[in-house]
Amino acid sequence: MTKQLSHYVNRDLSWIEFNRRVLEEAQEPANPLLERAKFLAIVSSNLDEFMSVRVAGIQDQIRAGYTKTDFTGYTPAGLWKRLLKRTNQMVAEQYRSYRDIVRALAKEGIVFRSMDELTAQQLRAVSDYFHEIVFPVLTPMAVDQSRPFPLVHTKELYLAVLLQQEDGGEEEEPLFAIVQVPSILPRFFQVPYRTGSKKTEFVLLESIIEQFIHTLFNGYKPFAVHPFRLTRNADLSINEDGAEDLLEEIEKELRKRRWGIPVRLEVARGMHPYALAMLQEELEIEDNLFQIDGPLDLSFLMKFAGSLPGYDNLRFDRMEPVYPKEFDDNEDMFSVVKERDVLVYHPYESFEAVNDFVTEAAYDPDVLAIKMTLYRVSGQSALVQALSKAAEAGKQVTVVVELKARFDEERNIAWARQLEKAGCHVVYGLVGLKTHAKILLVVRREHGTLRRYVHVGTGNYNDSTATLYTDIGLFTSHPVIGADASALFNEITGYSSPYEWKAFGVAPTGLKEKLFRLIDREIEHAKAGRKSHIVAKMNSLSNQEMIDKLYEASQAGVTIELIVRGVCCLRPGVPGRSDNIRVISIVDRFLEHARMVYFANGGEEEVYLSSADWMTRNLTRRIELMCPVFDRELGRMLINMLQLNLNDNVKARQLLPTGAYAPVVNEGEPLRSQYEARDIRKWKGYA
Repeated sequence: MTKQLSHYVNRDLSWIEFNRRVLEEAQEPANPLLERAKFLAIVSSNLDEFMSVRVAGIQDQIRAGYTKTDFTGYTPAGLWKRLLKRTNQMVAEQYRSYRDIVRALAKEGIVFRSMDELTAQQLRAVSDYFHEIVFPVLTPMAVDQSRPFPLVHTKELYLAVLLQQEDGGEEEEPLFAIVQVPSILPRFFQVPYRTGSKKTEFVLLESIIEQFIHTLFNGYKPFAVHPFRLTRNADLSINEDGAEDLLEEIEKELRKRRWGIPVRLEVARGMHPYALAMLQEELEIEDNLFQIDGPLDLSFLMKFAGSLPGYDNLRFDRMEPVYPKEFDDNEDMFSVVKERDVLVYHPYESFEAVNDFVTEAAYDPDVLAIKMTLYRVSGQSALVQALSKAAEAGKQVTVVVELKARFDEERNIAWARQLEKAGCHVVYGLVGLKTHAKILLVVRREHGTLRRYVHVGTGNYNDSTATLYTDIGLFTSHPVIGADASALFNEITGYSSPYEWKAFGVAPTGLKEKLFRLIDREIEHAKAGRKSHIVAKMNSLSNQEMIDKLYEASQAGVTIELIVRGVCCLRPGVPGRSDNIRVISIVDRFLEHARMVYFANGGEEEVYLSSADWMTRNLTRRIELMCPVFDRELGRMLINMLQLNLNDNVKARQLLPTGAYAPVVNEGEPLRSQYEARDIRKWKGYA
């Protein structure tokens, strides 16, 4: 008898399917080789975060004795068993792909060597590098009665070393030590070219250290050296209510992250049983053990593929973002936005337009105030420099810095301090809520009145990720949007009674309810025989109430098309429940990051941009924003963008009722949406 499927796909199992789609890009022969290596690095980085946050949380529940099932039908223990099997399968497949890529790179003249494959000249160069650069940085850490097991840092690479005294017998119990592979040094070292060869050859840093490990232990003989890597629980537990200073509280929690409970242990396959037993006992890890057939932590391939000079034939064609033509012909950006709304589509259009807008506001004597949210900022942020200049010039500058942006906490603390030093008012948001909305407000004096200029985006104000992620930004001076923007900042920075939003949908107080009203309106249109259609694009869909509302709309006859890049807990195509719902995911060169939603509304079409995914955390525990696009022409442009994604038959994968994904059936000419979107000037009608 076949077990009936749950109405929902489990969130964590859905995430595994997403990372498998990333892995497919590493396996895709049509992708350039070095780009395939980058995708392999992304698979590793994704899995690191999944383990340190999601899996860590499941293990916490198991330790606490939590046995209730979630809304997808899994207990923590049952889910953990399934995840362990799936992740082991994925890692095995990942390393098969790594070996395929390494073999293919070798044919192109890029070769990873083992130490015993080097020539005498190459060995001398490696020896010089070790003794001059590497050796001074290394610290051997012995483990014995007087020296307890040292702190093993999360996601750092180590060597486990077994030793014997040079004059001792083999029957003696081995001595144990660990050596950290210094992350401050490159993971790969290029050796000199062989005589008469044009091949570019590399050895890995851990292989170099292993070769000369005896230099760290005078009087002892290393007889087994194996890499290992530990992943710890990285989720912060912050008592915001009891924190006198949120910044200091987060800094304290970041220090605690070093001692997070071990979650996963990765070791080289064939590790000596004594060393493995020692690690498992000291780190208290039994079942989440990955024995790796290859180099640990393939995330180094991202830097390797990006820094290797030449070999452009093994990379994607370079794509230069174009500067938005609406601003290109006019040095005064305010005069442009005063006349009409402007839509900017990253990475096809340059993020410099946002930087220039803030910089112009900083130096404009008629600008009185600048307010914006910062969630993740790049290392050399022009925005932070411009905001600092504006504050130093006497303007009212308010910046909402989200200190709890996971894994960017330290960087954001540094930016917060720099902005405060320059005279900006820095706010850390509301207690218990992350500020994830992406909004910028400029208040300008014009002819005796004040005008508000607003930028609303789907992505972070980060010029680095704006070259890698697809996102939408809207510049507008629409008075209704401006009034809502002022009210939003007042709620975040001060005390404000509930505001009746004229245009925005804002979480956690009303975004979900607004979406429900809009979906209910489509249901009414469908029942009345009018045009009813919903198209929504997002990163993840996992909120049960939202899924149930979409099921209800499907049952009422509303056509629903969802473009969900990552986690999707909704099961499409189930007779009687979700027959009218189609779900696709696109994983390609750029990370699909824009959040948009379209409602047919009986023919009176509406389009919204949003910062929010349809996840419980976004709808209930974050300050999120959904903004309408009032300009009909721009709305039509966004609808065309959504349709382009829906027509993708090269990189799109369709979610099946089983929870698995399959390539979209290729009907007609191949259409790869990201390649079509590159011709942005034609898209926007000014080619």
